[in-house]
Amino acid sequence: MRIGIIACETFERGLEELTKGDGDIAYKEYLEFGLHEYPEMLKRAVIDKVNSLEGKVDAVLLGYGICNSLKNVTAEMKVPTVQLCGDDCIGVLITPEEYDRERRTCAGTMYHTPYFSKMGREWFERKLREQMPNYQEIGVDVDWFLRTMFNGYQRVLFIDDGLGSVEEFEAMSRKFAVELGLRYERRCGTLELLEDGLARTKQLARSRELSSTI
Repeated sequence: MRIGIIACETFERGLEELTKGDGDIAYKEYLEFGLHEYPEMLKRAVIDKVNSLEGKVDAVLLGYGICNSLKNVTAEMKVPTVQLCGDDCIGVLITPEEYDRERRTCAGTMYHTPYFSKMGREWFERKLREQMPNYQEIGVDVDWFLRTMFNGYQRVLFIDDGLGSVEEFEAMSRKFAVELGLRYERRCGTLELLEDGLARTKQLARSRELSSTI
């Protein structure tokens, strides 16, 4: 069978581990994080990417949470496609049930997967330059931008994805928490929902192979 993967780059670390040496994977592409800020752009991008694989793969794993704009998006795709179970990447990496529990525990939480911990101040400074190119002229700095963005937040929660070598990511996450004056906590995540998505994609491809031979 031929499996395609179109995913947000936030899932790259986990999916690369899970698909290592898997001969069924015929295509992988990771799209830049941030498209979720533009729902219609995100929806159009994933539809176009999946549809471009028509005739090249038997089924596609869409490596995104539902992200509001992607509900029922598979109906617009020309290739059989499986979606992950979870509202967003955090829900996928700790399960929707645990996500609900963490939000009840502390609504003002900045969730840090290894991917997000790498963003640091530099990522937000780029966002500030994009949104307010003249920010220095009007006396705005990155500290003000961060304080405004995270006003009301109480903690940074680091999520260990279980893939090892997270010490550097944790250090960056702790640093971010200190810079914003937030408490730092950590917890374990899981790759179970990514594994489930891959398994369902293969099952979908297999069932189509069987139906085509009958």
